[in-house]
Amino acid sequence: MDKVVLITGGTSGIGLSAAQQLARRGCRVYELSRRAEGTDAAAHIRADVTDERQISAAIREIMEREGRLDVVINNAGFGISGAVEYTETEEAVKQFDVNFFGMVRVNRAVLPIMHKQGFGRIINMSSVAAPIAIPFQAYYSASKAAIRTYSLALESEVKPYGIEVCCIMPGDIATGFTSARRKNPAGDDAYGGRIARSVAVMEHDERNGISAEKAGAYVAGKALQKRVPVLCTLGGKYKFFVFLTRILPTRTLTDLVGKIYAS
Repeated sequence: MDKVVLITGGTSGIGLSAAQQLARRGCRVYELSRRAEGTDAAAHIRADVTDERQISAAIREIMEREGRLDVVINNAGFGISGAVEYTETEEAVKQFDVNFFGMVRVNRAVLPIMHKQGFGRIINMSSVAAPIAIPFQAYYSASKAAIRTYSLALESEVKPYGIEVCCIMPGDIATGFTSARRKNPAGDDAYGGRIARSVAVMEHDERNGISAEKAGAYVAGKALQKRVPVLCTLGGKYKFFVFLTRILPTRTLTDLVGKIYAS
Protein backbone atom coordinates (compact mmCIF):
# COMPACT_ATOMS: atom_id res chain seq x y z
CA MET A 1 0.00 0.00 0.00
CA ASP A 2 2.59 2.53 -1.18
CA LYS A 3 0.22 5.23 -2.34
CA VAL A 4 1.48 8.81 -2.39
CA VAL A 5 -0.88 10.99 -0.36
CA LEU A 6 -1.02 14.74 0.15
CA ILE A 7 -2.93 16.23 3.10
CA THR A 8 -3.44 19.92 3.76
CA GLY A 9 -3.77 20.91 7.40
CA GLY A 10 -2.23 17.67 8.58
CA THR A 11 -0.48 18.82 11.76
CA SER A 12 -3.50 18.58 14.06
CA GLY A 13 -7.00 17.16 14.45
CA ILE A 14 -8.52 15.06 11.70
CA GLY A 15 -5.64 15.76 9.31
CA LEU A 16 -2.97 14.58 11.72
CA SER A 17 -4.92 11.46 12.65
CA ALA A 18 -5.53 10.63 8.97
CA ALA A 19 -1.82 11.13 8.21
CA GLN A 20 -0.87 8.77 11.04
CA GLN A 21 -3.34 6.13 9.88
CA LEU A 22 -2.19 6.33 6.26
CA ALA A 23 1.49 6.17 7.21
CA ARG A 24 0.84 3.05 9.30
CA ARG A 25 -0.81 1.48 6.26
CA GLY A 26 2.34 1.99 4.21
CA CYS A 27 1.49 5.21 2.35
CA ARG A 28 4.04 7.91 1.65
CA VAL A 29 2.33 10.91 3.18
CA TYR A 30 3.09 14.58 2.59
CA GLU A 31 1.54 17.34 4.68
CA LEU A 32 1.17 21.01 3.78
CA SER A 33 0.61 23.69 6.39
CA ARG A 34 1.77 27.18 7.35
CA ARG A 35 3.65 25.86 10.37
CA ALA A 36 7.43 25.92 10.29
CA GLU A 37 7.63 22.34 11.55
CA GLY A 38 5.48 19.31 10.92
CA THR A 39 5.02 16.03 12.80
CA ASP A 40 6.44 12.53 12.61
CA ALA A 41 3.31 11.38 10.77
CA ALA A 42 4.21 12.85 7.38
CA ALA A 43 6.86 14.63 5.34
CA HIS A 44 6.19 18.32 6.01
CA ILE A 45 6.26 21.03 3.36
CA ARG A 46 5.59 24.55 4.52
CA ALA A 47 2.93 26.11 2.32
CA ASP A 48 -0.08 28.37 2.82
CA VAL A 49 -3.22 27.32 0.95
CA THR A 50 -4.01 30.99 0.34
CA ASP A 51 -0.78 31.36 -1.70
CA GLU A 52 -0.99 29.79 -5.15
CA ARG A 53 2.76 30.02 -5.76
CA GLN A 54 3.57 28.18 -2.55
CA ILE A 55 1.07 25.46 -3.38
CA SER A 56 2.47 25.01 -6.90
CA ALA A 57 6.03 24.82 -5.55
CA ALA A 58 5.00 22.22 -2.97
CA ILE A 59 3.30 20.03 -5.58
CA ARG A 60 6.37 20.26 -7.83
CA GLU A 61 8.55 19.13 -4.93
CA ILE A 62 6.35 16.10 -4.28
CA MET A 63 6.37 15.15 -7.96
CA GLU A 64 10.15 15.48 -8.14
CA ARG A 65 10.45 13.08 -5.21
CA GLU A 66 7.72 10.61 -6.10
CA GLY A 67 6.80 10.96 -9.76
CA ARG A 68 3.11 10.52 -9.06
CA LEU A 69 0.30 11.58 -6.73
CA ASP A 70 -2.44 9.11 -5.84
CA VAL A 71 -4.60 10.87 -3.25
CA VAL A 72 -5.16 14.49 -2.20
CA ILE A 73 -7.04 15.30 1.00
CA ASN A 74 -8.13 18.93 1.27
CA ASN A 75 -8.49 19.28 5.02
CA ALA A 76 -7.15 22.77 5.82
CA GLY A 77 -9.74 25.11 7.24
CA PHE A 78 -11.01 27.13 10.20
CA GLY A 79 -14.29 28.51 11.47
CA ILE A 80 -15.77 31.86 12.38
CA SER A 81 -18.96 32.57 14.29
CA GLY A 82 -21.12 35.61 14.82
CA ALA A 83 -24.19 37.36 13.47
CA VAL A 84 -24.21 38.07 9.74
CA GLU A 85 -25.22 41.65 10.50
CA TYR A 86 -22.09 42.24 12.59
CA THR A 87 -19.52 40.22 10.63
CA GLU A 88 -17.11 42.32 8.60
CA THR A 89 -17.02 41.38 4.93
CA GLU A 90 -13.24 41.01 5.21
CA GLU A 91 -13.70 38.22 7.77
CA ALA A 92 -16.18 36.43 5.52
CA VAL A 93 -13.72 36.66 2.63
CA LYS A 94 -10.95 35.16 4.79
CA GLN A 95 -13.25 32.28 5.69
CA PHE A 96 -13.82 31.47 2.02
CA ASP A 97 -10.19 32.12 1.05
CA VAL A 98 -8.96 29.33 3.33
CA ASN A 99 -11.85 26.86 3.40
CA PHE A 100 -13.00 27.04 -0.21
CA PHE A 101 -10.39 28.75 -2.36
CA GLY A 102 -7.56 27.00 -0.50
CA MET A 103 -9.03 23.74 -1.77
CA VAL A 104 -9.49 25.26 -5.24
CA ARG A 105 -5.81 26.25 -5.42
CA VAL A 106 -4.62 22.80 -4.41
CA ASN A 107 -6.92 21.06 -6.87
CA ARG A 108 -5.88 23.35 -9.73
CA ALA A 109 -2.28 22.30 -9.05
CA VAL A 110 -2.95 18.55 -8.85
CA LEU A 111 -5.64 18.02 -11.49
CA PRO A 112 -3.29 18.34 -14.50
CA ILE A 113 -1.05 15.71 -12.89
CA MET A 114 -3.91 13.30 -12.22
CA HIS A 115 -5.38 13.94 -15.67
CA LYS A 116 -2.06 13.02 -17.29
CA GLN A 117 -1.64 9.98 -15.00
CA GLY A 118 -5.13 8.75 -15.76
CA PHE A 119 -5.85 8.12 -12.08
CA GLY A 120 -6.16 9.85 -8.73
CA ARG A 121 -8.54 10.58 -5.89
CA ILE A 122 -9.44 13.97 -4.44
CA ILE A 123 -11.09 14.13 -1.02
CA ASN A 124 -12.63 17.46 -0.05
CA MET A 125 -13.60 17.99 3.57
CA SER A 126 -16.99 19.67 3.84
CA SER A 127 -19.33 19.50 6.85
CA VAL A 128 -22.82 18.51 7.95
CA ALA A 129 -23.16 22.29 8.29
CA ALA A 130 -23.33 22.36 4.47
CA PRO A 131 -26.80 20.81 4.08
CA ILE A 132 -27.83 22.00 7.56
CA ALA A 133 -27.03 25.72 7.73
CA ILE A 134 -26.15 26.75 11.29
CA PRO A 135 -27.31 30.18 12.52
CA PHE A 136 -24.52 32.47 13.77
CA GLN A 137 -22.15 30.28 11.76
CA ALA A 138 -23.50 31.35 8.38
CA TYR A 139 -20.18 31.95 6.62
CA TYR A 140 -18.66 28.67 7.80
CA SER A 141 -21.78 26.83 6.65
CA ALA A 142 -21.70 28.68 3.32
CA SER A 143 -18.03 27.85 2.72
CA LYS A 144 -18.67 24.17 3.41
CA ALA A 145 -21.79 24.19 1.21
CA ALA A 146 -19.65 25.64 -1.58
CA ILE A 147 -17.20 22.73 -1.17
CA ARG A 148 -20.07 20.24 -1.40
CA THR A 149 -21.51 21.76 -4.57
CA TYR A 150 -18.06 22.17 -6.16
CA SER A 151 -17.27 18.51 -5.44
CA LEU A 152 -20.43 17.29 -7.18
CA ALA A 153 -19.61 19.32 -10.27
CA LEU A 154 -15.93 18.33 -10.25
CA GLU A 155 -16.80 14.64 -10.04
CA SER A 156 -18.80 14.89 -13.26
CA GLU A 157 -15.97 16.73 -15.02
CA VAL A 158 -13.09 14.41 -14.15
CA LYS A 159 -14.65 10.97 -13.74
CA PRO A 160 -14.03 10.01 -17.41
CA TYR A 161 -10.28 10.46 -16.83
CA GLY A 162 -9.96 8.02 -13.93
CA ILE A 163 -10.12 10.72 -11.24
CA GLU A 164 -12.46 10.17 -8.29
CA VAL A 165 -13.89 12.93 -6.09
CA CYS A 166 -15.19 12.29 -2.59
CA CYS A 167 -16.72 14.99 -0.40
CA ILE A 168 -16.77 14.06 3.30
CA MET A 169 -19.22 15.83 5.60
CA PRO A 170 -18.21 15.34 9.25
CA GLY A 171 -20.53 16.09 12.12
CA ASP A 172 -19.22 17.34 15.46
CA ILE A 173 -15.60 16.29 16.01
CA ALA A 174 -13.59 16.79 19.20
CA THR A 175 -10.48 18.62 17.96
CA GLY A 176 -8.62 21.88 18.45
CA PHE A 177 -10.91 23.38 15.80
CA THR A 178 -13.29 24.44 18.58
CA SER A 179 -10.72 26.52 20.47
CA ALA A 180 -9.37 27.97 17.22
CA ARG A 181 -12.76 29.31 16.09
CA ARG A 182 -12.75 33.08 15.60
CA LYS A 183 -15.72 34.17 17.70
CA ASN A 184 -17.28 37.55 17.08
CA PRO A 185 -19.60 38.49 19.96
CA ALA A 186 -20.55 41.85 18.42
CA GLY A 187 -24.28 42.53 18.58
CA ASP A 188 -25.02 39.91 21.23
CA ASP A 189 -27.03 42.43 23.25
CA ALA A 190 -29.05 43.38 20.18
CA TYR A 191 -29.71 39.68 19.56
CA GLY A 192 -30.79 39.01 23.14
CA GLY A 193 -27.76 36.90 24.04
CA ARG A 194 -28.57 34.40 21.30
CA ILE A 195 -25.09 34.61 19.71
CA ALA A 196 -23.36 33.51 22.92
CA ARG A 197 -25.92 30.79 23.57
CA SER A 198 -25.60 29.46 20.02
CA VAL A 199 -21.80 29.29 20.19
CA ALA A 200 -22.01 27.58 23.59
CA VAL A 201 -24.26 24.87 22.12
CA MET A 202 -21.89 24.41 19.15
CA GLU A 203 -18.83 24.11 21.35
CA HIS A 204 -20.50 21.69 23.75
CA ASP A 205 -21.51 19.43 20.87
CA GLU A 206 -18.04 19.60 19.32
CA ARG A 207 -16.19 18.81 22.53
CA ASN A 208 -18.44 15.81 23.05
CA GLY A 209 -18.30 14.74 19.43
CA ILE A 210 -16.49 11.99 17.55
CA SER A 211 -12.81 11.67 18.45
CA ALA A 212 -10.18 12.93 16.04
CA GLU A 213 -8.75 9.42 15.93
CA LYS A 214 -12.02 7.89 14.73
CA ALA A 215 -12.57 10.70 12.24
CA GLY A 216 -9.03 10.35 10.92
CA ALA A 217 -9.47 6.59 10.52
CA TYR A 218 -12.65 7.23 8.53
CA VAL A 219 -10.89 9.68 6.20
CA ALA A 220 -7.94 7.32 5.77
CA GLY A 221 -10.36 4.54 4.90
CA LYS A 222 -12.01 6.65 2.20
CA ALA A 223 -8.58 7.53 0.84
CA LEU A 224 -7.71 3.87 0.32
CA GLN A 225 -10.91 1.93 -0.29
CA LYS A 226 -11.50 0.59 -3.77
CA ARG A 227 -14.41 2.85 -4.68
CA VAL A 228 -15.95 5.80 -2.87
CA PRO A 229 -19.27 7.62 -3.19
CA VAL A 230 -19.08 11.29 -4.08
CA LEU A 231 -20.84 12.30 -0.83
CA CYS A 232 -20.11 10.72 2.56
CA THR A 233 -21.42 11.71 5.99
CA LEU A 234 -19.12 11.01 8.93
CA GLY A 235 -21.06 9.86 11.99
CA GLY A 236 -24.15 7.69 12.34
CA LYS A 237 -26.53 10.22 13.87
CA TYR A 238 -25.40 12.86 11.38
CA LYS A 239 -26.39 10.59 8.51
CA PHE A 240 -29.89 10.68 9.97
CA PHE A 241 -29.82 14.49 10.20
CA VAL A 242 -28.70 14.75 6.57
CA PHE A 243 -31.48 12.34 5.61
CA LEU A 244 -33.97 14.68 7.30
CA THR A 245 -32.86 17.50 5.00
CA ARG A 246 -34.15 15.46 2.07
CA ILE A 247 -37.58 14.71 3.50
CA LEU A 248 -38.52 17.69 5.68
CA PRO A 249 -39.96 20.91 4.25
CA THR A 250 -37.35 23.66 4.33
CA ARG A 251 -39.39 25.77 6.76
CA THR A 252 -39.73 22.86 9.18
CA LEU A 253 -36.01 22.15 8.98
CA THR A 254 -34.93 25.76 9.55
CA ASP A 255 -37.37 26.10 12.47
CA LEU A 256 -35.92 22.97 14.05
CA VAL A 257 -32.32 24.12 13.60
CA GLY A 258 -33.28 27.55 14.93
CA LYS A 259 -34.68 26.03 18.12
CA ILE A 260 -31.44 24.13 18.67
CA TYR A 261 -28.92 26.83 17.79
CA ALA A 262 -30.66 30.19 17.83
CA SER A 263 -33.26 30.21 20.59
